[in-house]
Amino acid sequence: MLDRYNTILDELFADTDVFVVTMDWSDTPTGPPGYSTPRPTLHPGSIRWWTESDQDDPDPKFHTHTRLYADRRRWSRGCVDGLLRAVADEALMEVFIADTKLRHIHHPYDGDADVILATPAERDRMRDRHTDWLSSHPAGL
Repeated sequence: MLDRYNTILDELFADTDVFVVTMDWSDTPTGPPGYSTPRPTLHPGSIRWWTESDQDDPDPKFHTHTRLYADRRRWSRGCVDGLLRAVADEALMEVFIADTKLRHIHHPYDGDADVILATPAERDRMRDRHTDWLSSHPAGL
């Protein structure tokens, strides 16, 4: 799994800076995470970038605050392997790696990844380079 993740990440980000983003959530904007997470250990240089609060429910005990943490680094193969392993093992959720213009985004999850590209042509070229990774389903899903 790491080899596939890194192969795509190399194609997307070789010789560029990337944002590495992780997240957690809490029932208060600054409280402890609502679940145990290795995020602080695996993403120690990150800073809190954004908090998205959902307070639509009139009962405060159902309010959630999703916190995104980010760092900027030069991409090199293996530089996020700890995070990728944690994602593959379902120990960490919601990680993404993006170029600094947010035109290419890699969102790994256990068993695969979503890759968001700037144009359909880029998507098609990426797909065509890795046809052996696609499922046998007619849609390639």
